[in-house]
Parts: sequence; C-alpha cells; structure tokens
Amino acid sequence: MDIINFELDFIIFILIGITILILLTLLGVIILSVSFTMFFVFLLPYICYKKTFYSKNKDKDPTILPKDDIYIKYKDIILKDINDARKLNPIDLEIESFDGLKLHAKYYEYEKDSPIEIMFHGYRGNAERDLSTGVKRAALCKRSVVLVDQRASGNSEGHVISFGINERFDCALWAKYVCKKFGEHRKIILTGISMGAATVLMASNLDLPKNVIGILADCPYNKPKDIIVKVVKDMHLSPKVFYPFIKIGAKLYGHFDLEASSPVESVKETSIPVILIHGTSYLKDPDKYVKELEEFVSSLQL
Repeated sequence: MDIINFELDFIIFILIGITILILLTLLGVIILSVSFTMFFVFLLPYICYKKTFYSKNKDKDPTILPKDDIYIKYKDIILKDINDARKLNPIDLEIESFDGLKLHAKYYEYEKDSPIEIMFHGYRGNAERDLSTGVKRAALCKRSVVLVDQRASGNSEGHVISFGINERFDCALWAKYVCKKFGEHRKIILTGISMGAATVLMASNLDLPKNVIGILADCPYNKPKDIIVKVVKDMHLSPKVFYPFIKIGAKLYGHFDLEASSPVESVKETSIPVILIHGTSYLKDPDKYVKELEEFVSSLQL
C-alpha cells in the first residue's frame, strides 16, 4: 500500500512539474511575444523617429562646418559670405509658431522699399551657414532678405524636423509677419533649398499675403515619402520594411502625419509663379524628383 501511495505521489509530482514547466514555457512565449510586439510597435518606430526627425538643436555656430565634401570644398567662400553678411548688421526677428515655439530670423536690408526674399534652409541645416551666400545673391538682385532659422535649428525652438509638414505653417506665418512689419507694398518671394524648397512649395496653397509674388525652390523633393525612401535605399535597407516604422515614429513621437502634405500636391492648388532649380550633382536622377512638380508650376518673371 505504501508503495502504491508513493507511486501515486510521484506521478502527481511529475504531472505538477510538467504542468509548471508548460506554464513557464507558455509564459516565456507570451513574454517573448509581448517583447517582440513592444519592439516593433514602440521601440523600432522610436529609433526611426530619433534617427530621422529628432534634432538636439545644439549646432548654433554657423562657422563650424560639417565634414561633408561640399562644405570642405567651399569652406573659404562660406565663411567669407557669413562674415560679409554679418557686416550688414541684420535685425533679429521672432514669431510664435502655431504650436507655441519661438521661431527666429534675421533681416538684412538692401534698401527701404526693396522686395524681400524670405529664405528657408534644408534638413538639419543652419540658416546663416547655408544661406549667407543667398544674402549676397539677393543683394545683386536688389532685394532684402529675411533669413529664417527653421524650427529645431539655429536659434529657433523645437526638436522635431517634419520635412515641411509643420514648417509650411511656419512659412505662412513668416510671410504674414513680414507683410505686417514691413508693409503690404513690399513684394515677397519665398525661397528655399532642399527641405526648405519643399517647405515653401508646401506653403504655396496656404493663406498667404497677396504681396507674395513668387516662389524660388532650389532642389526640392516631390514628397517627404519619396526623399525618405531614397535615403533608406541609399543605406541599402528595404523601404518596404522600414518606411512604415518611420511613418509610425513620426506620428507617435513627432506628432505629425508624414503624408499630410507634399510639394507636388500643394502646387496643384496655387496660382503663385514658381521657379524650380535642380542640379545633377545633388541627385543622381533629378528629373525623378521634379518631373511631377514641373507639370504644375508656371514661369516666374521678376
């Protein structure tokens, strides 16, 4: 009898052990599944957000140039043009964005009633570093300049770069501010390079002052998605895999919809003349990135 009881106890012990092992295995599977889910739903989009859209906004000194070949090649010219522009004693300007950020710009006056170019720099750019040569070019055209620090750069507040999605509203606010401050009689031209070019194009269908007479877009992209997909491909990664996480990261952590607007859609709804500029050294296939835009823009004569 004792032997039988012992055998039953042993069997029960084994069954309990197997049950616990199964439960632990299932628990481990659940934990692993949750971990993978958390990684793909939250962590991977966050990594994509940090890499693509987040800016520490610490690079405020325009004389510290990136180590890219293009900056190295033109270093002396860039530094000279920064110094020359500073000699014009620009005036600091400030507005508040729709989401409460303080945005900064500098005003360089050519002459009192001259046309004004409002200039916007590109992705992770610096207005003074990247556009001081533009101040010189504008002066040759007898124009004054408002040099804008885009949100999350220079002396403007913010940490999220949105590829023109939020920046387009900043552009419209700057145009209204310049119109009010300097007068409705001053002609305004919206100018941008790279992401700044996309910004001014995406602002073209917003409520702009009537004295905005033209847009000068140097190296824009058709859509934020297009340029991001290109960069992902250049990194030898799959856009089909990574773009959805980049888009989710923008929404979850940047609080904006990456596909809410685009240059190509905006210019369909504007009557403002546009000049498009693209260089073959900027993109291997510039026609791919401006062909759609060219179908909807008209010539600008100043």
